[in-house]
Amino acid sequence: MAYTAQLTDAARAYHEQMFPGYQSDFLRTDPEFIERFDNFAFGEVIADTPELDDRTRFMCWMATLLGCQGIDEFRCMAPAALRMGLEPVALREIVYQAVDYLGIGRVFPFIKAMNECFEAAGIELPLPEQATTDPTDESRRAGGTEAQCAAFGEGMRNFYDAGAHGREHINHWLVKNCFGDFYTRTGLTMAERELITFCFIAAQGGCESQLRSHTNGNKNCGRSRAFMIAVVSSNLPFIGYPRTLNALAIVDEVMPEE
Repeated sequence: MAYTAQLTDAARAYHEQMFPGYQSDFLRTDPEFIERFDNFAFGEVIADTPELDDRTRFMCWMATLLGCQGIDEFRCMAPAALRMGLEPVALREIVYQAVDYLGIGRVFPFIKAMNECFEAAGIELPLPEQATTDPTDESRRAGGTEAQCAAFGEGMRNFYDAGAHGREHINHWLVKNCFGDFYTRTGLTMAERELITFCFIAAQGGCESQLRSHTNGNKNCGRSRAFMIAVVSSNLPFIGYPRTLNALAIVDEVMPEE
C-alpha cells in the first residue's frame, strides 16, 4: 500500500493559501519527502517566525530564490507571491535590483519567468514606470548619492570620489548605476530595498564582507536583530543550513544581542 503523507493542519492551510485547490504531484511520487518539507517550511518555519507578515516573507523568499538561482522554484512561487500580497510592481523591482548583485547572466531567466507569470495572470505589460532619475550622469549621481546616504549615513556623501587609483570608475558606477538607477526607483521603500539586497547576498554565499555592510544598512533602516534573525530563519528552507548559519553569524556580529 502506497505511503500517504501526513501533513499538519498548519502546513495544509498555508499551502492552500499559496496554491488554492492545487495538489502537488510530489504527494504521489515523493510522499515522505513532501511530508517533511511542507510540514517544516510551511508549518514549523511560519509558526516560529511570527515577526514576518506574508508580504514581507514572500518578498524575502523571492529575493532569496534569485540569490540561490532557484529558477524552477521561483517560477512556481511567483503566482503565490502575488496571491500573498506582493504587488506586481514590487516583484518586478526585486528582479530588476537583483541585476546589480547577481549580474544579468544569472537574472535573465528570472525576468522571463516573471513576465510569463504576469501574462498568465492577465497583468498587462509593461508595468507602470518607477524611475525617479533621468538617464543623465548628473541625475543618476545626485539620486544615487542621496540613496547611499539614506542607507549608510552621511559618510557616504563623498563615496563617488573615494575610489583607489585605477578603480575610481567602480565607485562611480556604484553611485550612478547601483544606487542612482535602481535604489532611487519607486515600488519598494529604501528599507525594503536593503532587505532584498541582504537576501540576494546571503543566498548566493561567499560575499560575507558585502553581507556585513548590508546588515548594517538594514540596521540603519530600523530593522531589529530579532527581525533580521526571523528573515534569515524564514529563508532557510530555500538555501539550507550552511548559508543560513553564515548569515546569522554576520547578524550576530553587526547586531549583537543586548
